[in-house]
Amino acid sequence: MNVYVGNLSYDLSEEDLKNAFGEYGEVTSAKIVSDRYSGRSKGFGFIEMSSDDEAKAAIEGLSGKELAGRAIVVNEARPRR
Repeated sequence: MNVYVGNLSYDLSEEDLKNAFGEYGEVTSAKIVSDRYSGRSKGFGFIEMSSDDEAKAAIEGLSGKELAGRAIVVNEARPRR
């Protein structure tokens, strides 16, 4: 299952994100979206977890929690249009 993570600190690394979600299960990928021109983080990213149950536990456990000084938004990612 793909999980959307928003309101990320611009200083947060993909490794930091992976570690935070790793408490809830196996993270298969962690990607922070960055601006194509400046290379700076856009403040959101996506996590892929190995099972839907782990992803749901991470959504419930991390939504609204503070990560690197910011309350993050965590929910199921919507498919691209």
